[in-house]
Amino acid sequence: MSSERFCRRNSVRARVKLYLASSNPVKLGEFQALAGAAGGAAVGIDLELVPGFAGLPEFEENAPTFGENALGKALHYSGFCGGLVFADDSGLVVPALDGAPGVHSARYAGVGASSEERITKLLEKMRDLRGAERVAHFVCVIAVARGGRGVAIVSERVDGEILGAPRGHGGFGYDPVFYFAPLRKTFAEISGEEKNLRSHRGKAFRRLLTALD
Repeated sequence: MSSERFCRRNSVRARVKLYLASSNPVKLGEFQALAGAAGGAAVGIDLELVPGFAGLPEFEENAPTFGENALGKALHYSGFCGGLVFADDSGLVVPALDGAPGVHSARYAGVGASSEERITKLLEKMRDLRGAERVAHFVCVIAVARGGRGVAIVSERVDGEILGAPRGHGGFGYDPVFYFAPLRKTFAEISGEEKNLRSHRGKAFRRLLTALD
């Protein structure tokens, strides 16, 4: 290990500010909660929304992979912000449906459809599937860029299966039908704190903090 790297790792780390490529304060709050759950790994990390996001040219998330969407979004908005910009793309993957809903998870039942409508469509598509055909996983990819250049990209997943009917009243999206065997509950039945520890987004965010350390 070089003396320069040794000194950097053993000195007090300067605070790092990460700008989320979004105008949604709720989403920012979710990442702030993840930072809190990360404990020591998040010490010195400040999270903010990209300033003036709503007035910036929009990035079209139409790539075929989560990684391309996340990195493309981070690169795009980092051109308008003078710091580290991060963006994520995530969704549900069902191998028996050829990977659907996949990158189309948020608009699986059409633009503007509710979570209930997306779940209804998913369950209809899986109506005749049994056993191992019902396995699924959530994926999250987070990318960081500065000044139009990539800095880091990480990904994580969490495995489960799709139930035949929703259970639980927490979470969002496909959580009520995503059964997590280690806890014998759906993601809609576990606490927010437990989900932050177990979820694909929580795991990916912790990996990102490690990559930026």
